[in-house]
Amino acid sequence: MPWIAKDSAGASIETRTEPYLTQSIKDKVTTTYIPRYEKTKGALIPTLHEIQHKYGWIPHQAMMEIAEFLDISPGEVIDTASFYEEFWLNRKGEHVIAVCRSIACEICDHSKITECAKSKLGIDIGQTTDDAKFTLVELECLGSCGTAPVALMDETLHEQLTPERLDQIIDAVRKGQSPDNLGAEGSNPGA
Repeated sequence: MPWIAKDSAGASIETRTEPYLTQSIKDKVTTTYIPRYEKTKGALIPTLHEIQHKYGWIPHQAMMEIAEFLDISPGEVIDTASFYEEFWLNRKGEHVIAVCRSIACEICDHSKITECAKSKLGIDIGQTTDDAKFTLVELECLGSCGTAPVALMDETLHEQLTPERLDQIIDAVRKGQSPDNLGAEGSNPGA
């Protein structure tokens, strides 16, 4: 299998004139996080969280600004941000569908749930619909093995999920309705 070279050195990143790493974020990191660590690099993950909390994702420009601010290499910032699933390196949709792919959900055929979402939304895992309404991801474990297969729609866990139920949930969300009010089996009874 041949290697395919990528022009990483010649790649350009989307930038804006206004910094993502605002003075208020810098002040918070300087007073709250940096004093906790021997080196400024220790404040990297909390700083990434601050950026993501403010913008919903971590733009490349923000990673470059963080590297300069914490006096570490941009590669260290990008390596850290891309390592953890909790960090978003691309804009995400208004609603995130996170399908569990743990062993319990795999045994209960979570792939049918993922395929239903891909087909219904016209996107693949990790992509966002053109209208920026939905993003589809798979996560390693949502901690509900006894009710597999499961998926999160934003913050709501949907248990014993079927493709038909997911289809209803997506339709309800598109219409601005709460999927919990549909009365169908498989919604989170505690929500």
